[in-house]
Amino acid sequence: MSVAARLEEIAGLGRDPSSGGYRRLAWTDPDLALREWFAGEAASLGLDVETDRNGNMWAWWGDAATDGAVITGSHLDSVPDGGNFDGPLGVASAFEAVEELQRRGVQPGRPLAVACFTDEEGGRFGVACIGSRLSSGALAPDRALALRDADGVTFAEALSRAGRDPRSLGAEPDRLSRIGAFVELHVEQGRGLIDLDRAVAVGTAIYPHGRWRVDFSGQPNHAGTTRMADRRDPMVAFARLVLAAQAQADALDTPTRAARATVGKVACTPNAVNAVPAHVTGWLDARAEDEGTLDALLETITGEAAIPGISVTVTEESRTPAQHFDVTLSQHIAGLLPGAPLLATGAGHDAGVLAEAGIPAAMLFVRNPTGISHSPEELAEDADCEAGGRALADVLADLLTAERLPR
Repeated sequence: MSVAARLEEIAGLGRDPSSGGYRRLAWTDPDLALREWFAGEAASLGLDVETDRNGNMWAWWGDAATDGAVITGSHLDSVPDGGNFDGPLGVASAFEAVEELQRRGVQPGRPLAVACFTDEEGGRFGVACIGSRLSSGALAPDRALALRDADGVTFAEALSRAGRDPRSLGAEPDRLSRIGAFVELHVEQGRGLIDLDRAVAVGTAIYPHGRWRVDFSGQPNHAGTTRMADRRDPMVAFARLVLAAQAQADALDTPTRAARATVGKVACTPNAVNAVPAHVTGWLDARAEDEGTLDALLETITGEAAIPGISVTVTEESRTPAQHFDVTLSQHIAGLLPGAPLLATGAGHDAGVLAEAGIPAAMLFVRNPTGISHSPEELAEDADCEAGGRALADVLADLLTAERLPR
């Protein structure tokens, strides 16, 4: 089988016929169906599947209790109306790489696992990389269980409905301590490989990033009778937040320094056409190449949103510092893939969470000819998918048979 053929197997799962995008939110029916597909792919290759206390899935080739394991894989959930490559490409490529190693007759000197991490996108409950954050201890179980989706369903309730025990959540230091190297393949979510005219790159770092909820409270009133001068309209303050995010990030984003700010989600009460709102909540996603730029960006954006008569509350929902992949491992992988460029990214990944937890981690990126992600227009050409799968197989073959892992 090929990487493209594996992706085609799941192409219909969670696809919205009106948008063409995918709604594979954590612990929903499409997510559960994808978990079944994962288990089936693993079984077809003779891998032993287990689901850990946080819902992450592991397909093992070798003894899971042995130290120095090599792990690959990614995630299968999506953002609302996302593409079919963000996450699934890494999982499909991992299974294809295992099949290729078996065809080559590789005899692993250490265990290998294909991992599928839970709720990497945070598309349902608002916090990204829930599965890997829980396992690493970066996210407390109590906080995770209290998270709510747009319908008011808590994370705890979603787990129960899926047949999971919410009380099982928690850090897994013993499991993570047995990982000798983690290599995640992912579709590139930008134009780096387009500009460099390369199919595959080696990741170096993830920029610091975070999500903030900004609440604006004003005075609800009648749209037709309230004079403009008498209004305390939180929507106006929200509009200033959106404009400030665009203007301030644009001013700081240069060819040599990255800065990004996005307001992609909003809730309004009472949400009536003929009423001045009482309350507006916007969610700000901000990222930058360094912590200082990120702090300045956040302070300026939220400061410009403030207007008299409107109360503004900024709540940090998640923040992740710069995450640098293991230099020795990344350079070793680059040496195995001649011509592969080195790229940093502004997109968060489970590999970054594991790197922050002290696990030697690295990433491979596969070219996206549209440069667009988190959208139905996200793409990876079949030839590039296969190039990524071969590159991953070459890397895994080296790590599995080396006398010692790169240190």
